Amino acid sequence: VRDQDHIVSVLEGAIKKGEIPHAILFSGTRGTGKTTLARIFAKAIGTSDMDLYEIDAASNRGIDDVRELREAVHTLPYESEHKVYIIDEVHMLSQAAFNAFLKTLEEPPAHILFLMATTEPQKIPVTILSRCQRHDLKRLDAGKIADHMAAICRHEGLDIVRQGLDL
Repeated sequence: VRDQDHIVSVLEGAIKKGEIPHAILFSGTRGTGKTTLARIFAKAIGTSDMDLYEIDAASNRGIDDVRELREAVHTLPYESEHKVYIIDEVHMLSQAAFNAFLKTLEEPPAHILFLMATTEPQKIPVTILSRCQRHDLKRLDAGKIADHMAAICRHEGLDIVRQGLDL
């Protein structure tokens, strides 16, 4: 995860202390690594693929989808300490779905962790936001992206002109 040290250090600290929050919201513009960071965090706490679920709230945004989720959270994880749900584009949930989801966020089973990602946190009800640890990802500077690409090219033995990287 590049240039998000302000978030990585907090998440690493939570893992070291064994104090994993039950709900984390990653927000930021498109392409900043919200969902990727959620996947990395889930793996860092030892979540197996069988216990990791990704939900696209843009496609599964209704109350029936959240009702299914509310029922599923009560089953124990297969192989891991936590059962992790990554909810991408969480701001797309309907108002009724948010209301149904709130009960689960208020009283989550001990083995459940919700990692949510959004580009529009202002569309998420305050009642949901107040129950999440929130991390705002910043946009990566174009120069830092070019520097990173230059390092990759050097590592791979490729010779590339800086102007090309800057483009």
